[in-house]
Amino acid sequence: MRFPIVIHKDRNGGYGVTVPDLPGCSSAGDTLDEAIDSTHEAITCHLEGLLMDVETIPEQAPLEAHRTNKEFRGGTWALV
Repeated sequence: MRFPIVIHKDRNGGYGVTVPDLPGCSSAGDTLDEAIDSTHEAITCHLEGLLMDVETIPEQAPLEAHRTNKEFRGGTWALV
């Protein structure tokens, strides 16, 4: 299962990552590679938490639905 992520460059030089299909799941890193690597871990922990709490994993929305969301304007998209 791959999740779309949106990456924003921080003013301080690092990167912030949001996983739109998993509300509350985010990550960051000093470099783009670190941000993406830490996002893998964030997604895994988030999904494990949902499963442990016997909660439903949210359905994934089409990438285009996220790309048109003003909240994510200016971000770079990737799949993790």
